[in-house]
Amino acid sequence: MNTSSLSHRNRIGALAVVLTSLSANTAFADSGMGDYLSDGGPVMYVILGLSLLGTVLFLERAFDLYVLRRLGASTFTDRIMREVEARRFSAALEACNLRTKHPLVQVIKAGVLRANRREKEIERAMEKEMLEALPHLNKRIGLMALLANSATLIGLLGTIFGLITAFNSVAMASAAERQTALAAGISQAMYTTAFGISVALPLLFFHHFMSKRMEAIVMEVESGASTLLVALSGKNEGA
Repeated sequence: MNTSSLSHRNRIGALAVVLTSLSANTAFADSGMGDYLSDGGPVMYVILGLSLLGTVLFLERAFDLYVLRRLGASTFTDRIMREVEARRFSAALEACNLRTKHPLVQVIKAGVLRANRREKEIERAMEKEMLEALPHLNKRIGLMALLANSATLIGLLGTIFGLITAFNSVAMASAAERQTALAAGISQAMYTTAFGISVALPLLFFHHFMSKRMEAIVMEVESGASTLLVALSGKNEGA
């Protein structure tokens, strides 16, 4: 009986400790971010909005450029070249039936469809496909740089507002309250600057990664198109 009662008390005590710990952690998390945003003023929420928008934008662009447009460009080009050199153009077209949005596939397909035409026609067809693909590759990438710059500038604007608030509070406060008012205004100014830069830096990295991926895709398309054009031109001359 005593053992059962003691065990029951231990369980209640352990549960109480867990609940106390969870409530303390929740209160800390709520007060931490919430206080940080409220101490920085309304500008902090604007910067937070830019951060969320930039993150969603990065995830969408990364999925499009790295997943939907994934392709082993060199392997694909080598396969097409083998078929073209053997004059198996129907097989080359079948090799273009891939589940990818990589623009190289459509560019190569446009060239193979005109394999028996003049070099100028082949070049124009592939160039047309490349020009149509470029806006989709570059879509919304520049917006990440804009959001990064906006976060920095809005953070600096919040700094100015905080300093204005600090000096106004000092001018209106009594001698005993001036130090507290000045500290509150300066902390608000520093919060906005720090938060703005903290948001801007990841967005700049996101912009860099997406820009490099876009450039890599464009280079793959240009290289594959040039290789195909040389192969088809040689075949036409030989014919």
